[in-house]
Amino acid sequence: MAEDINPQVIEWRHHLHQYPELSNREYKTAEYVAKFLQGLGLEVQTGIAKTGVVAILDSGKPGPTVALRADMDGLPVPEQNDLPWKSTQRGEFNGNEVPVMHACGHDTHMAMLMGAAKILTAKRDELRGKVKFIFQPAEEGAPAGEKGGAEVMVKEGVLKNPDVDVIFGLHISANTDVGKVRYREGGTMAAVDPFKVVIKGKQAHGAYPWLSVDPITTAAQVIMGLQTIVSRELKLIDDAAVITIGSIHGGNRSNIIPNEVELVGTIRTLNQASRDHIYEALPRKVKGIADSMRAQAEVTLPLDYNYPITFNDPALMSKMLPTLHRTVGEENALYSKAVTGAEDFSFFQEKVPGLYLWVGGKPLDVPASQAPAHHTPEFYVDDSGMITGVKLLTNLTLDYMQYGE
Repeated sequence: MAEDINPQVIEWRHHLHQYPELSNREYKTAEYVAKFLQGLGLEVQTGIAKTGVVAILDSGKPGPTVALRADMDGLPVPEQNDLPWKSTQRGEFNGNEVPVMHACGHDTHMAMLMGAAKILTAKRDELRGKVKFIFQPAEEGAPAGEKGGAEVMVKEGVLKNPDVDVIFGLHISANTDVGKVRYREGGTMAAVDPFKVVIKGKQAHGAYPWLSVDPITTAAQVIMGLQTIVSRELKLIDDAAVITIGSIHGGNRSNIIPNEVELVGTIRTLNQASRDHIYEALPRKVKGIADSMRAQAEVTLPLDYNYPITFNDPALMSKMLPTLHRTVGEENALYSKAVTGAEDFSFFQEKVPGLYLWVGGKPLDVPASQAPAHHTPEFYVDDSGMITGVKLLTNLTLDYMQYGE
Protein backbone atom coordinates (compact mmCIF):
# COMPACT_ATOMS: atom_id res chain seq x y z
CA MET A 1 0.00 0.00 0.00
CA ALA A 2 2.90 2.34 0.71
CA GLU A 3 4.23 1.66 -2.77
CA ASP A 4 0.82 2.36 -4.28
CA ILE A 5 0.42 5.78 -2.65
CA ASN A 6 4.07 6.82 -2.91
CA PRO A 7 3.43 9.12 -5.92
CA GLN A 8 0.81 10.96 -3.85
CA VAL A 9 3.17 11.24 -0.86
CA ILE A 10 5.78 12.81 -3.15
CA GLU A 11 3.17 15.19 -4.59
CA TRP A 12 2.14 16.28 -1.06
CA ARG A 13 5.76 16.80 -0.09
CA HIS A 14 6.48 18.96 -3.14
CA HIS A 15 3.47 21.17 -2.45
CA LEU A 16 4.35 21.60 1.22
CA HIS A 17 7.99 22.29 0.37
CA GLN A 18 7.07 24.93 -2.18
CA TYR A 19 4.80 26.79 0.24
CA PRO A 20 6.45 26.74 3.69
CA GLU A 21 5.33 28.90 6.60
CA LEU A 22 7.12 29.98 9.76
CA SER A 23 6.39 28.87 13.33
CA ASN A 24 2.91 29.75 14.60
CA ARG A 25 2.09 31.03 11.12
CA GLU A 26 1.29 27.70 9.43
CA TYR A 27 -2.19 28.82 8.35
CA LYS A 28 -2.25 27.57 4.75
CA THR A 29 -0.25 24.48 5.71
CA ALA A 30 -2.81 23.61 8.38
CA GLU A 31 -5.67 24.21 5.93
CA TYR A 32 -4.04 21.89 3.38
CA VAL A 33 -3.50 19.14 5.95
CA ALA A 34 -6.95 19.49 7.52
CA LYS A 35 -8.69 19.31 4.14
CA PHE A 36 -6.81 16.09 3.34
CA LEU A 37 -7.70 14.51 6.69
CA GLN A 38 -11.34 15.51 6.36
CA GLY A 39 -11.32 13.89 2.93
CA LEU A 40 -10.40 10.61 4.65
CA GLY A 41 -13.56 10.90 6.74
CA LEU A 42 -11.67 11.52 9.98
CA GLU A 43 -12.77 13.60 12.94
CA VAL A 44 -10.55 16.70 12.57
CA GLN A 45 -9.76 19.46 15.06
CA THR A 46 -7.97 22.66 14.05
CA GLY A 47 -6.56 25.67 15.86
CA ILE A 48 -4.81 23.62 18.54
CA ALA A 49 -1.76 25.52 19.85
CA LYS A 50 -2.76 28.21 17.34
CA THR A 51 -2.33 26.35 14.04
CA GLY A 52 -2.09 22.68 15.01
CA VAL A 53 -4.26 20.02 13.39
CA VAL A 54 -5.36 16.77 15.04
CA ALA A 55 -7.40 13.95 13.52
CA ILE A 56 -8.81 10.85 15.18
CA LEU A 57 -9.32 7.48 13.53
CA ASP A 58 -11.66 5.31 15.62
CA SER A 59 -11.74 1.61 14.80
CA GLY A 60 -14.89 1.14 16.87
CA LYS A 61 -13.16 -1.67 18.76
CA PRO A 62 -11.54 -1.54 22.21
CA GLY A 63 -7.80 -1.06 22.29
CA PRO A 64 -5.04 1.47 22.85
CA THR A 65 -4.82 4.98 21.46
CA VAL A 66 -1.69 5.41 19.38
CA ALA A 67 -0.54 8.95 18.53
CA LEU A 68 1.60 9.78 15.50
CA ARG A 69 3.21 13.21 15.24
CA ALA A 70 4.64 15.38 12.46
CA ASP A 71 5.85 19.00 12.73
CA MET A 72 4.77 21.65 10.23
CA ASP A 73 6.93 24.79 10.40
CA GLY A 74 9.64 26.05 8.08
CA LEU A 75 12.68 28.20 8.84
CA PRO A 76 13.86 31.73 7.93
CA VAL A 77 16.38 30.33 5.42
CA PRO A 78 16.79 31.24 1.70
CA GLU A 79 16.59 28.11 -0.44
CA GLN A 80 19.50 27.64 -2.85
CA ASN A 81 18.47 24.32 -4.38
CA ASP A 82 17.52 24.33 -8.06
CA LEU A 83 14.24 22.40 -7.83
CA PRO A 84 10.97 22.72 -9.76
CA TRP A 85 9.29 22.88 -6.34
CA LYS A 86 11.79 25.27 -4.77
CA SER A 87 10.44 27.67 -2.16
CA THR A 88 10.36 31.36 -2.99
CA GLN A 89 8.09 32.23 -0.09
CA ARG A 90 8.60 35.15 2.26
CA GLY A 91 7.49 35.62 5.85
CA GLU A 92 7.92 37.83 8.88
CA PHE A 93 10.35 36.82 11.61
CA ASN A 94 10.74 39.05 14.67
CA GLY A 95 9.62 42.09 12.71
CA ASN A 96 11.75 41.49 9.61
CA GLU A 97 10.76 40.13 6.21
CA VAL A 98 12.70 36.92 5.56
CA PRO A 99 12.83 34.08 3.04
CA VAL A 100 11.19 30.85 4.21
CA MET A 101 12.29 27.28 3.51
CA HIS A 102 11.63 23.78 4.80
CA ALA A 103 15.30 23.47 5.72
CA CYS A 104 14.83 20.67 8.25
CA GLY A 105 12.52 18.27 6.44
CA HIS A 106 9.21 19.05 8.12
CA ASP A 107 7.59 18.91 4.67
CA THR A 108 8.57 15.24 4.47
CA HIS A 109 7.34 14.61 8.02
CA MET A 110 3.87 15.87 7.13
CA ALA A 111 3.78 13.95 3.85
CA MET A 112 4.84 10.72 5.58
CA LEU A 113 2.17 11.10 8.25
CA MET A 114 -0.46 11.88 5.61
CA GLY A 115 0.57 8.66 3.87
CA ALA A 116 0.27 6.67 7.09
CA ALA A 117 -3.15 8.23 7.73
CA LYS A 118 -4.36 7.16 4.29
CA ILE A 119 -3.20 3.56 4.76
CA LEU A 120 -4.44 3.21 8.34
CA THR A 121 -7.84 4.63 7.39
CA ALA A 122 -8.09 2.06 4.61
CA LYS A 123 -7.16 -0.67 7.13
CA ARG A 124 -9.64 0.52 9.78
CA ASP A 125 -11.13 -2.98 10.06
CA GLU A 126 -7.76 -4.39 11.15
CA LEU A 127 -7.24 -1.81 13.92
CA ARG A 128 -7.96 -2.04 17.63
CA GLY A 129 -8.55 1.20 19.48
CA LYS A 130 -7.85 4.62 18.02
CA VAL A 131 -5.13 6.52 16.14
CA LYS A 132 -4.51 10.20 16.81
CA PHE A 133 -2.69 12.06 14.02
CA ILE A 134 -0.94 15.14 15.41
CA PHE A 135 0.33 17.85 13.07
CA GLN A 136 2.27 20.19 15.33
CA PRO A 137 3.21 23.84 14.75
CA ALA A 138 6.29 25.73 15.95
CA GLU A 139 8.73 22.88 16.58
CA GLU A 140 11.52 25.29 15.66
CA GLY A 141 10.40 27.68 18.40
CA ALA A 142 7.67 30.29 18.58
CA PRO A 143 8.36 33.92 17.60
CA ALA A 144 9.59 36.27 20.31
CA GLY A 145 6.91 36.92 22.88
CA GLU A 146 4.79 33.90 21.88
CA LYS A 147 4.37 30.33 23.08
CA GLY A 148 4.02 27.40 20.76
CA GLY A 149 4.83 23.86 19.79
CA ALA A 150 4.44 20.57 21.60
CA GLU A 151 4.44 22.13 25.07
CA VAL A 152 1.35 24.19 24.25
CA MET A 153 -0.36 21.26 22.52
CA VAL A 154 0.11 19.16 25.66
CA LYS A 155 -1.25 21.97 27.86
CA GLU A 156 -4.28 22.24 25.58
CA GLY A 157 -4.99 18.52 26.04
CA VAL A 158 -3.78 16.93 22.81
CA LEU A 159 -2.89 13.74 24.69
CA LYS A 160 -6.38 13.54 26.23
CA ASN A 161 -9.87 12.73 24.97
CA PRO A 162 -9.08 10.01 24.07
CA ASP A 163 -6.11 9.43 26.38
CA VAL A 164 -2.99 8.56 24.39
CA ASP A 165 -1.18 5.38 25.43
CA VAL A 166 1.91 5.74 23.26
CA ILE A 167 3.33 8.17 20.71
CA PHE A 168 5.66 7.72 17.72
CA GLY A 169 7.57 10.38 15.80
CA LEU A 170 10.08 10.45 12.95
CA HIS A 171 12.71 12.88 11.72
CA ILE A 172 14.22 12.74 8.25
CA SER A 173 18.04 12.73 8.23
CA ALA A 174 20.07 14.37 5.49
CA ASN A 175 23.19 12.37 6.36
CA THR A 176 21.61 8.91 6.72
CA ASP A 177 21.17 6.73 3.62
CA VAL A 178 17.71 6.34 2.13
CA GLY A 179 16.16 3.08 3.32
CA LYS A 180 17.81 3.09 6.73
CA VAL A 181 16.47 4.02 10.16
CA ARG A 182 18.48 5.05 13.21
CA TYR A 183 17.28 4.33 16.73
CA ARG A 184 18.34 4.12 20.38
CA GLU A 185 16.67 3.70 23.74
CA GLY A 186 16.92 6.22 26.57
CA GLY A 187 18.18 9.75 26.00
CA THR A 188 18.34 10.23 22.23
CA MET A 189 18.26 14.04 21.98
CA ALA A 190 19.25 16.50 24.67
CA ALA A 191 17.33 18.62 27.11
CA VAL A 192 17.72 22.34 26.43
CA ASP A 193 18.15 24.81 29.30
CA PRO A 194 19.12 28.37 28.30
CA PHE A 195 20.54 30.55 31.07
CA LYS A 196 21.75 34.08 31.75
CA VAL A 197 24.46 35.31 34.10
CA VAL A 198 24.76 39.00 34.98
CA ILE A 199 28.05 39.90 36.68
CA LYS A 200 28.08 43.23 38.50
CA GLY A 201 31.29 44.98 39.46
CA LYS A 202 32.50 48.54 39.88
CA GLN A 203 33.29 50.84 36.97
CA ALA A 204 36.69 52.51 36.68
CA HIS A 205 39.15 53.95 34.18
CA GLY A 206 40.92 51.20 32.24
CA ALA A 207 44.27 52.72 33.25
CA TYR A 208 43.49 52.22 36.95
CA PRO A 209 42.07 48.69 37.27
CA TRP A 210 42.85 48.58 41.02
CA LEU A 211 39.99 51.05 41.49
CA SER A 212 37.52 48.67 39.82
CA VAL A 213 35.79 45.41 40.50
CA ASP A 214 36.27 44.11 36.97
CA PRO A 215 33.24 42.19 35.63
CA ILE A 216 35.00 41.41 32.35
CA THR A 217 37.86 39.56 34.00
CA THR A 218 35.33 37.87 36.28
CA ALA A 219 33.25 36.87 33.25
CA ALA A 220 36.30 35.33 31.59
CA GLN A 221 36.93 33.19 34.66
CA VAL A 222 33.26 32.24 34.87
CA ILE A 223 33.26 31.07 31.23
CA MET A 224 36.29 28.85 31.80
CA GLY A 225 35.07 27.71 35.19
CA LEU A 226 31.72 26.53 33.83
CA GLN A 227 33.54 24.10 31.53
CA THR A 228 34.92 22.29 34.56
CA ILE A 229 31.39 21.27 35.55
CA VAL A 230 31.25 19.08 32.46
CA SER A 231 34.89 17.99 32.45
CA ARG A 232 35.34 17.39 36.18
CA GLU A 233 31.94 16.89 37.82
CA LEU A 234 29.88 14.79 35.41
CA LYS A 235 30.32 11.11 34.68
CA LEU A 236 30.83 11.53 30.94
CA ILE A 237 31.29 7.84 30.26
CA ASP A 238 27.50 7.60 30.70
CA ASP A 239 26.31 10.49 28.52
CA ALA A 240 27.61 13.67 26.97
CA ALA A 241 26.75 17.14 28.27
CA VAL A 242 27.40 20.65 26.98
CA ILE A 243 27.59 24.11 28.53
CA THR A 244 28.01 26.78 25.87
CA ILE A 245 28.18 30.56 26.23
CA GLY A 246 26.74 32.02 23.05
CA SER A 247 26.52 35.71 23.89
CA ILE A 248 28.66 38.22 25.86
CA HIS A 249 27.72 41.86 26.32
CA GLY A 250 29.60 44.42 28.39
CA GLY A 251 31.40 47.72 28.06
CA ASN A 252 31.56 50.30 25.28
CA ARG A 253 35.12 51.74 25.24
CA SER A 254 38.63 50.37 25.31
CA ASN A 255 39.61 52.42 28.35
CA ILE A 256 36.57 51.96 30.58
CA ILE A 257 36.03 48.95 32.83
CA PRO A 258 32.21 48.64 32.88
CA ASN A 259 29.83 48.09 35.74
CA GLU A 260 28.45 44.79 34.48
CA VAL A 261 28.71 42.03 31.91
CA GLU A 262 25.92 39.75 30.67
CA LEU A 263 26.49 36.15 29.54
CA VAL A 264 23.83 34.06 27.81
CA GLY A 265 24.28 30.37 27.15
CA THR A 266 22.72 26.95 26.76
CA ILE A 267 22.95 23.65 28.64
CA ARG A 268 22.45 20.31 26.87
CA THR A 269 22.08 17.05 28.82
CA LEU A 270 21.02 13.51 27.97
CA ASN A 271 20.05 12.17 31.38
CA GLN A 272 18.18 13.69 34.29
CA ALA A 273 21.00 13.17 36.78
CA SER A 274 23.35 15.34 34.70
CA ARG A 275 20.64 17.93 34.21
CA ASP A 276 19.94 18.11 37.95
CA HIS A 277 23.66 18.34 38.74
CA ILE A 278 24.22 21.26 36.37
CA TYR A 279 21.21 23.09 37.81
CA GLU A 280 22.94 22.90 41.20
CA ALA A 281 26.52 23.38 40.02
CA LEU A 282 26.18 26.33 37.65
CA PRO A 283 24.93 28.87 40.24
CA ARG A 284 27.45 27.49 42.75
CA LYS A 285 30.35 27.87 40.35
CA VAL A 286 29.30 31.36 39.20
CA LYS A 287 28.81 32.63 42.76
CA GLY A 288 32.11 31.18 43.96
CA ILE A 289 34.10 32.81 41.16
CA ALA A 290 32.27 36.10 41.54
CA ASP A 291 32.88 36.13 45.29
CA SER A 292 36.59 35.49 44.76
CA MET A 293 36.73 38.55 42.49
CA ARG A 294 34.64 40.76 44.83
CA ALA A 295 31.87 40.89 42.21
CA GLN A 296 28.21 40.01 42.44
CA ALA A 297 26.42 37.61 40.11
CA GLU A 298 22.81 36.91 39.25
CA VAL A 299 21.91 33.62 37.54
CA THR A 300 18.65 33.00 35.67
CA LEU A 301 18.17 29.30 34.93
CA PRO A 302 16.18 28.44 32.87
CA LEU A 303 16.08 31.74 31.03
CA ASP A 304 12.91 31.90 28.91
CA TYR A 305 12.09 28.33 27.86
CA ASN A 306 13.42 24.81 28.22
CA TYR A 307 12.91 21.39 26.63
CA PRO A 308 13.03 18.04 28.42
CA ILE A 309 15.20 15.16 27.25
CA THR A 310 13.91 13.36 24.16
CA PHE A 311 13.75 10.02 25.94
CA ASN A 312 12.87 6.81 24.12
CA ASP A 313 11.13 4.52 26.57
CA PRO A 314 13.44 1.45 26.86
CA ALA A 315 10.62 -1.08 27.28
CA LEU A 316 8.76 0.35 24.30
CA MET A 317 11.93 0.36 22.21
CA SER A 318 12.48 -3.30 23.03
CA LYS A 319 8.91 -4.17 22.05
CA MET A 320 8.98 -2.28 18.77
CA LEU A 321 12.48 -3.19 17.58
CA PRO A 322 11.15 -6.26 15.73
CA THR A 323 8.86 -3.88 13.81
CA LEU A 324 11.87 -1.83 12.70
CA HIS A 325 13.67 -4.99 11.62
CA ARG A 326 10.62 -6.27 9.73
CA THR A 327 10.05 -2.93 8.02
CA VAL A 328 13.55 -2.04 6.82
CA GLY A 329 15.57 -5.22 7.37
CA GLU A 330 17.76 -5.81 10.40
CA GLU A 331 20.86 -4.66 8.52
CA ASN A 332 19.21 -1.28 7.82
CA ALA A 333 18.14 -0.59 11.43
CA LEU A 334 21.18 1.22 12.82
CA TYR A 335 21.78 1.66 16.53
CA SER A 336 22.62 5.34 16.91
CA LYS A 337 24.54 7.54 19.26
CA ALA A 338 22.66 10.29 21.04
CA VAL A 339 22.88 13.85 19.75
CA THR A 340 23.01 17.10 21.71
CA GLY A 341 20.49 18.77 19.44
CA ALA A 342 16.97 18.99 20.83
CA GLU A 343 13.35 18.25 19.90
CA ASP A 344 10.15 19.39 21.57
CA PHE A 345 8.72 15.92 20.90
CA SER A 346 10.15 15.47 24.39
CA PHE A 347 7.09 17.23 25.88
CA PHE A 348 4.90 14.38 24.61
CA GLN A 349 7.34 11.80 25.98
CA GLU A 350 7.17 13.42 29.42
CA LYS A 351 3.52 12.38 29.59
CA VAL A 352 3.34 9.07 27.71
CA PRO A 353 5.88 6.47 26.51
CA GLY A 354 7.20 7.39 23.09
CA LEU A 355 9.77 6.61 20.42
CA TYR A 356 11.54 9.12 18.20
CA LEU A 357 13.39 7.66 15.20
CA TRP A 358 15.59 8.99 12.38
CA VAL A 359 14.72 8.04 8.80
CA GLY A 360 17.32 8.21 6.04
CA GLY A 361 16.91 10.89 3.39
CA LYS A 362 20.40 11.01 1.84
CA PRO A 363 20.66 9.80 -1.76
CA LEU A 364 22.87 6.71 -1.96
CA ASP A 365 25.22 8.32 -4.49
CA VAL A 366 26.03 11.27 -2.19
CA PRO A 367 28.88 10.72 0.32
CA ALA A 368 27.88 11.51 3.90
CA SER A 369 30.68 14.09 4.05
CA GLN A 370 29.02 16.01 1.20
CA ALA A 371 25.45 15.84 2.47
CA PRO A 372 24.12 19.35 3.19
CA ALA A 373 23.41 20.07 6.83
CA HIS A 374 19.98 20.69 8.32
CA HIS A 375 19.02 24.38 8.71
CA THR A 376 21.14 25.47 5.72
CA PRO A 377 20.12 26.92 2.32
CA GLU A 378 21.46 23.77 0.61
CA PHE A 379 19.51 21.31 2.79
CA TYR A 380 18.08 18.49 0.70
CA VAL A 381 16.54 15.11 1.33
CA ASP A 382 15.44 12.76 -1.41
CA ASP A 383 11.80 11.87 -2.08
CA SER A 384 12.71 8.18 -2.08
CA GLY A 385 13.38 8.26 1.67
CA MET A 386 9.77 8.93 2.59
CA ILE A 387 8.35 5.50 1.80
CA THR A 388 10.36 4.09 4.70
CA GLY A 389 8.75 6.61 7.04
CA VAL A 390 5.26 5.82 5.78
CA LYS A 391 5.85 2.10 6.36
CA LEU A 392 7.34 2.68 9.82
CA LEU A 393 4.49 4.86 11.08
CA THR A 394 1.95 2.38 9.75
CA ASN A 395 3.66 -0.76 11.03
CA LEU A 396 4.46 0.70 14.44
CA THR A 397 0.77 1.51 14.86
CA LEU A 398 -0.52 -1.86 13.64
CA ASP A 399 2.00 -3.88 15.63
CA TYR A 400 1.53 -1.93 18.86
CA MET A 401 -2.21 -2.43 18.60
CA GLN A 402 -1.67 -6.18 18.20
CA TYR A 403 0.96 -6.96 20.81
CA GLY A 404 2.51 -3.84 22.34
CA GLU A 405 -0.22 -2.77 24.72
